[in-house]
Order: sequence, then structure tokens, then C-alpha cells
Amino acid sequence: MNVLVTGGAGYIGSHACVELLNAGHSVVVADNLANANAECLRRVERITGKTLEFREMDLLDRAALNELFDTHRFDCVLHFAGLKAVGESVQQPLRYYNNNLGTTIHLCQTMAAHGVKKILFSSSATVYSPDNAMPVKESARTGGCTNPYGWTKYMSEQILTDTAKADPGWTVMLLRYFNPVGAHPSGLIGEDPRGIPNNLMPYISQTAAGRREKLSVFGGDYPTPDGTGVRDYLHVVDLARGHVAAMDYMAGHPGVHVFNLGTGRGYSVLDMVHAFEAATGKRVPYVIAPRRAGDVAEVYCDPAKAERELGWKAEYSLEDMCRDSWNWQSKNPNGFAAD
Repeated sequence: MNVLVTGGAGYIGSHACVELLNAGHSVVVADNLANANAECLRRVERITGKTLEFREMDLLDRAALNELFDTHRFDCVLHFAGLKAVGESVQQPLRYYNNNLGTTIHLCQTMAAHGVKKILFSSSATVYSPDNAMPVKESARTGGCTNPYGWTKYMSEQILTDTAKADPGWTVMLLRYFNPVGAHPSGLIGEDPRGIPNNLMPYISQTAAGRREKLSVFGGDYPTPDGTGVRDYLHVVDLARGHVAAMDYMAGHPGVHVFNLGTGRGYSVLDMVHAFEAATGKRVPYVIAPRRAGDVAEVYCDPAKAERELGWKAEYSLEDMCRDSWNWQSKNPNGFAAD
């Protein structure tokens, strides 16, 4: 298939590009490089031995988006593009709503105008209500989001669902991620956040590498076994392969489909620290800091539906996640910037 990958130069998008190319698909990436580096895509080509097309553009630019669809015949769109930091979204809600909802609306309008009606949306566990029992199933309550980032994912899901309801020709896959970590085993691509990391694993890796003095663990008084937040951490390669499985599923399944992509097991922040130290032999000094706005105590999923219907299951272990994160960090101490 000819696939458009929005945000394809980012952490998850780039790993998805690897799996798409390996599966024989043709890939065009649209990315404004706001939180990415074009070097990442050159490395994707090195990993796969295949080429992709890159367009540096913003999905809020209607003219550029229309020109892209005018000059390509896409079979499917994987929509990763968006701002994604929970804490930042609390501080800058209007920026998040404008960007994340605006890009989704523009993309859907342009797709509809060009007869492209298959989309996989990069959603998030943040769409689930915080009062759900664990593990979370796809049928659990949504809404009541604790931060604007989560609301943009929730609202984007609604936009896509209503679009498909109005036109049964659409096929929409809502893939709700839990916490992607790790890196490609080659060490060529991985998570490369700008400035201070918002996610746990790059902060752990940068602390182990000496780029950060210590890890700040946000909240030590949650109602969890060790007082720190519990999440469902998933290797990014497993997550990327979930997208290929979801694309295969779309062929005979029109309508809207929701899938959790996770391991089904929760680990605390301190579990992750200790696992990283054990897997790498590197010490990770940390301090307990105040809770972060918008965070919840515990989130992990029931991934049984994805295994049953998509034939997908997470294969990488926690040790793999830590080892591959350190392999990426140690080979690229400054991320892609060194290149």
C-alpha cells in the first residue's frame, strides 16, 4: 500500500516507518520537525535498505496538505503528528487544542476531498477516565481526562468517529497506546526529546549517561506498592508492529475500531529505575519530587482484544526495553544532534 505517515520523523512514527518498509509498503512522511530530526529518516532508510519520501510541512498548512494529496495516491494514513507532553499541555492548553485538533480536522477534510478514507490514529490511554478499574478494556469509560493533551486525543477520536458515522465508506482505527519506551535494537533510532525530557525512559537514560544530575520522580505518595506512579510500558518496536497488524485488519473491516496496545502489566517508576540499573549496570540517582499536574496513580491495559482480532501481542520484555534504550543512548549521547 501507499501510506502517508504524519509525524513520521518522530519517535513512534519513525519506528512505524521501519516496520511499514520492512512489510513492503511505500511510505511518504509529512513532518514539520517541531520535535524531530530529518536525520532520523535517513537512519530508517539505513535500517531497512529501502527509501521513503519526506515532505517537511505542517498539517495546519491547508495549501501544502492539498498539494501533497494532489500529487500522491494514498491508500491509507497513519496519523502520529501532534504535541504530546502532558505537563506542557496543562501550561499551554490553547496551543495543544489548536495544533492537535486543527491538524486532525485539516487532515480528514483533505482525505475526504481526495477519496482517501482509511486512517489509523495514534491515540492514548489518557482518553480513559481516571476512575476505571484496572486493567483497562476498550469498553471502559472515556472522558474526564486529567489534562488538555488527553482531551485532544479524546476529541480527535470523536471527530474521527463522527466522520465515519456520517460516511460509512471510512475505516478508522483508534489505537490507544500505553507507555512506549525502548529503541530500535540497531541503536540507530530512538527517543530524542528536545530539551528536558517529558517521558520517563529518556530521562533515566540521560541520567545514567551523565547528561542529567538526577532523575526527578514526580510523586512518591500515590496509592501504589512503592508510592510511585504505575504504567504499562511497551517496547516501541512492538508498538510499531501493532500498526502493521492494524493496517492488515482494515482491509475487511470498515467502520470504527478501538484497540489497546500495551503489555497488560503495570510497572512503577522505581521498578523501571531498578530494571534499568540491572539491565545496564548503570546507576540512576533519583529524588522524589512533587506530583506533576495531570498525572494519575495507575494505568495499565487489557490487550486481549488486539491479540484476538489483530493477531498482535507484545513480545519484548522489560529487560529488552531497558537494554535497547541504553544502547540508543550510549551510541547517541546527544541524540541526532551530533549528526
